[in-house]
Amino acid sequence: MAQIIGGLATSHIPAIGNAIAKGKQQEPYWKPFFDGFPPIHAWLRQVQPEVVVVFYNDHGLNFFLDKLPAFAIGAAAEYHHADEGWGIPTTAPLAGCPELSWHLVEQLTAAEFDLTVCQEMRVDHACTIPFQLFWPDQHPAPVRIVPIHINTVQFPLPSAQRVYALGRAVGRAVGCWADARRVVVMGSGGLSHQLEGERAGFINKRFDLQFLQSMETNPQWATQYSDRELVERAGTQGVELLMWLAMRAALTEAGSGVRLVHRHYHIPISNTATGVIALEAVP
Repeated sequence: MAQIIGGLATSHIPAIGNAIAKGKQQEPYWKPFFDGFPPIHAWLRQVQPEVVVVFYNDHGLNFFLDKLPAFAIGAAAEYHHADEGWGIPTTAPLAGCPELSWHLVEQLTAAEFDLTVCQEMRVDHACTIPFQLFWPDQHPAPVRIVPIHINTVQFPLPSAQRVYALGRAVGRAVGCWADARRVVVMGSGGLSHQLEGERAGFINKRFDLQFLQSMETNPQWATQYSDRELVERAGTQGVELLMWLAMRAALTEAGSGVRLVHRHYHIPISNTATGVIALEAVP
């Protein structure tokens, strides 16, 4: 059977993609952010995952306000990155894992999750930037992916409790996949930030640090909040922390607990609180 060996999460701001493309990783503005990744690079070289299930939120590249599913899953052989209008150079396509995608579709449908299944799916910076961050010297990353989109744009949003339940269902489904490949689950987004309105530039460091701690010790902590309460505490775009929550929920089905590999927090980058974490599943 497949094994979930750990979880990853990181922020995915478009400016990060531009910084990577222009080689700015060691510049004073960017270095404190990129310094959070080398310990995770070392861990990934050690455990060598083969498949990544990535929870992310589409920003209008594949879905728009006229058609925006709560949950969608890719079942393609590869995933192409297109121009979103940010000026980020497009990247090489990421290889898909259709066999795991269809297994997840079947298992999640049986668990009463209604998914939009995409046999063709374009992915934006929320999906591509994490792979550039975690595998900076390999393009494309040496893994196959299953992208799962979660709506964080148009209200009503799926609740934190529902997202947590989705993550657990994904964890169970991976655990019964009749394949011996090593799987990592990933959350992409956040942390606290707001890009518009009277609270543009809003960052809540205290809440972010509480949330980061919960990833280790109390994975259901954020499920106490409604979608509007999460916006109040983390900002309109900060609700992207739902991706982290889905990742952490999947890990609850992977073993008896988690071991912190590394975590890092830095503010601000492009008016956003940024974070990264790696957790190893304890069998």
